[in-house]
Amino acid sequence: MTTYVVLISGEETSWEARSEADRQTTMAAHQTFARSLAERGHTITAGEELTRSREGRVVRHDGAGVTVTDGPYAETVEQLGGFYVVESDDLDDLMQVVGELALTEGAIEVRGVVDHTGDLG
Repeated sequence: MTTYVVLISGEETSWEARSEADRQTTMAAHQTFARSLAERGHTITAGEELTRSREGRVVRHDGAGVTVTDGPYAETVEQLGGFYVVESDDLDDLMQVVGELALTEGAIEVRGVVDHTGDLG
């Protein structure tokens, strides 16, 4: 199995402006996504909606010490809003299922996780 992170980004103000009915539709799409993954042999091992980027903190070390500032990390319109960690043997099929979620969420980035378990010995 290969581990992938499914990164869901979007415009935070757009989500905040949605009606409760629209939010429920989006949440239903996530339930369908999770069900489709399981039915097609993919395994979700983690996943969460994230708090708004303005609630985050950025930690930097400048060589002299640690500096903590208020978020967001990047000043962009779109911010990371949530993620899934998915184990899969079929990246092409995973892309098809992610494509179904993209109908509701827009662009979604999928990235492989580097396996360092052999480096720990």
